[in-house]
Amino acid sequence: MTSATKALITGITGQDGSYLAELLLEKGYEVHGLIRRSSQFNTQRIDHLYVDPHEADARLFLHYADLTDSSSLIGHLHRIKPSEVYNLGAQSHVKVSFEMPEFTAETAGMGTLRMLEAIRTADWPIRFYQAGSSEMFGRVLESPQSERTPFNPRSPYAIAKVFAHFMTVDYREAYGIHASNGILFNHESPRRGGTFVTRKVTQGIAGILAGKSEHVYLGNLDSRRDWGYAKEYVEAMWLMLQQDEPDDYVIATGEMHTVRELCEVAFGLAGLDWERHVRIDEEYFRPTEVDELCGDASKAQQRLGWQPTMKFRELVAVMLEHDMREAGVEARG
Repeated sequence: MTSATKALITGITGQDGSYLAELLLEKGYEVHGLIRRSSQFNTQRIDHLYVDPHEADARLFLHYADLTDSSSLIGHLHRIKPSEVYNLGAQSHVKVSFEMPEFTAETAGMGTLRMLEAIRTADWPIRFYQAGSSEMFGRVLESPQSERTPFNPRSPYAIAKVFAHFMTVDYREAYGIHASNGILFNHESPRRGGTFVTRKVTQGIAGILAGKSEHVYLGNLDSRRDWGYAKEYVEAMWLMLQQDEPDDYVIATGEMHTVRELCEVAFGLAGLDWERHVRIDEEYFRPTEVDELCGDASKAQQRLGWQPTMKFRELVAVMLEHDMREAGVEARG
């Protein structure tokens, strides 16, 4: 398909990258993904999409690059000549960002700047999507949070994302780049990494039912988050780049649930008493906590025509069913 629109995705092997690649391929795009060189492939989330690049029907191509290396970004950008660039790559775990602040800043912050600079060198039109985060709101100054809510970041990850957000705004205004920020609140799926709390819970339950463990170790059960379905959220990314004018959008459900509620629902679906199996480990507390996050996505609903459909309990059930199936077990209740 020589006339297909070309898209470039950083972070294509992650949860969002894999769902976005699926969506774009369904829409007839030619999709190029940047992956980091390592001793082992980490492409499990997109293996089902991959066709040998030498085949005539191949429309997914992977390239080695790194957000810490400008030359690789510029080189691939000019070879591929994409019409759309989705910057999803970063060290994205908040707790880890306290342990690796410099690397987090290099990937989540400076990596965005490097990509924007690469786009600035292009002599063809490129539309750019920057993956922002609700963590940028940090200790919230109002609730729910909208595009007008001031940022108050509370972690190296969030601070790096704020830098990336304003760099995207600046390049949009200074150089006329069609660059949009998506301020996405927590979004989950069976492809979520195992170190994130939702997946820790659902995988933990599967392990308990399989007889491999007795407990799930968590941090702050009182944290309240706005949880949505990642597959729906990547559609919002695509919609932003189809608009005539670039802008910034909050993507969220508008509902909050505590980690305790997450445990109650997930363990209940499996026929287990969560209080018997959940243990608190202070290792999982952050040095600076973010108590609550809840998004107001009315702007995205009005301008993009986007709104979430999967409810919290259904999302937990989808993740739990996947993890129990992977573990070869059935629910007791």
